[in-house]
Amino acid sequence: MDTYISHSAAQTEALGELWARSASTGWVIGLCGDLGSGKTRLVKGLARGLGIPERVHSPSFTLVNVYTGGSMTLFHLDLYRLERPEQILAAGLEEYLDPPGVTVVEWAERWFGSAPRSQRSLAALPRSNPAQPGLMRWVEIETLSEHTRRFVYEDIGP
Repeated sequence: MDTYISHSAAQTEALGELWARSASTGWVIGLCGDLGSGKTRLVKGLARGLGIPERVHSPSFTLVNVYTGGSMTLFHLDLYRLERPEQILAAGLEEYLDPPGVTVVEWAERWFGSAPRSQRSLAALPRSNPAQPGLMRWVEIETLSEHTRRFVYEDIGP
């Protein structure tokens, strides 16, 4: 488990850029945090790090934004308007758990629950090739002050 303290929006974006340098196809990033905690800001940095030229914005009303044109496709999901895993599955979003690029899921706890990280398992996620599970990064964001955020994250999988 790792921790990163961001003191500004620019530092949050820089963290996303840093993560993009080691991104690989099939990577899923689950983001948990309150409104305004920096989830979309982190995704903006990730997109920039992937070389995506499009403006990144939260897909709160569309559920999914797809960004291309970079080193790999970025799938950006926002589950704010969905409250239960059943609603998420009914929306057909499980295909994004095995992406031909990178998937970021805002409000991931609405899909995967809030069990302790050590109890999470990629084996429970539907994948087109279960023999080769991907990597999931579980990220919890805590607002410490107006500009300061704590990112606690853990990689699950290979």
